[in-house]
Amino acid sequence: MKKALILGGARSGKSTYAEKLAISSALPKLYIATAMRLDEEMNARIDHHIRRRDASWHTIEEKIEVASILTDARWRKHVILVDCLTLWMSNLMFTDGEDVEKRRKELCDAVGASEATVILVTNEVGLGIVPMHPLSRRFRDEAGWLHQALAQICDTVAFMAAGLPMMLKSVP
Repeated sequence: MKKALILGGARSGKSTYAEKLAISSALPKLYIATAMRLDEEMNARIDHHIRRRDASWHTIEEKIEVASILTDARWRKHVILVDCLTLWMSNLMFTDGEDVEKRRKELCDAVGASEATVILVTNEVGLGIVPMHPLSRRFRDEAGWLHQALAQICDTVAFMAAGLPMMLKSVP
């Protein structure tokens, strides 16, 4: 596994599975956290993730510029876990002036170009009903297009349900 995409619903076990993959690589570990501490509930979620990881993880909190970290030569001999891309997409959509399509291409190019082992965690949001609000529909569409593009680049694509990975793609 050089590039992996881990998709699933909320509390499906995506992050735990991704962290186990990273640990099994035996490479130094970099965690790119895209969540923003906007309220107490989000603080609790972030703190839960931090407590799960030991001191061997280096963490960078970055809400937008994930692509530049993936291609930074300092991390080329690391396993880089990005958690999560749906929060990254939210950050893009709510930042004035961000071109989501351009940023999606930059991220995909960076994943493809990265010399590191890259594990990407994201929520599959396209399995439910069509959202009523135009912004919600746009978010669902943008996330779906991102997932499709990344699935083409990644060697491994797993869909998580009930803590179990279902392998959608596995290239040796």
